Amino acid sequence: MRTSTNPALTRSPAFAGAQAQAHDPLEAAYADPSATSRDTGRMTVDDVIYRTGVLLVTSVVTGGLTWALGLGALAFPAAIVGLVLALVIIFKQVMNPAVILAYAAVEGVFLGGISQLFNGLYPGIVVQAVVGTAGVTGVMLGLYKSGRIRVTPRFTKMVTGATIGFFILIMVNLVAGFFTEGGLGLRQGPLGIAVGLFAIGLAAFNLVLDFDLVSQGARQGLPARYGWFAAFGIMVTLVWLYVEILHLLSILRD
Repeated sequence: MRTSTNPALTRSPAFAGAQAQAHDPLEAAYADPSATSRDTGRMTVDDVIYRTGVLLVTSVVTGGLTWALGLGALAFPAAIVGLVLALVIIFKQVMNPAVILAYAAVEGVFLGGISQLFNGLYPGIVVQAVVGTAGVTGVMLGLYKSGRIRVTPRFTKMVTGATIGFFILIMVNLVAGFFTEGGLGLRQGPLGIAVGLFAIGLAAFNLVLDFDLVSQGARQGLPARYGWFAAFGIMVTLVWLYVEILHLLSILRD
């Protein structure tokens, strides 16, 4: 299997390339296009889509409550808790749906808080960001399924290298921000627009890598428990994409 820059999936031996063990009694059921993970004991693409939807709904509910109750101050603590949960899930290879749902709930609080803040400064910006995120996701999924974007080793290396370099640069900018206002200026003004567009492009291409990993994992017959883990990995990329679109729109509004 090809690799992805998404650590939620690359840390998993299964998604990183380990072959699933075949179980002969299940072959007939697995060959059925309508088969589900309950029928075969294996992960399916539809199963991952469903679980990703559950995670997104969970985050929308907690985010909506955070916004409605005016709990935007919880955004920063939620971001820290969400980061810790994400690291635990990734490095401990947690497949427990309760833990992954807890991550989605906490991320919802974080997203609800920052969305309320941005919408207060720029009315209507959240709707634009949500539509933009859905649009980019739909376009990339369509391009992947139609074969217009093919995940080759070269494509994977380029996206991986660019993503690593981007996050190193953002961390440097963050550290510089402690010493000078705006840091290196990568997240504001015309340069911020260029960096924002680049980040959105990276997140979009990372979604393609995630789609490909899930597709290959399903073909290899990974155990059904990996469905929640794959859904978690996709949500990590979607959260990144939404935040980048929200930030870019705020720069354009300024």
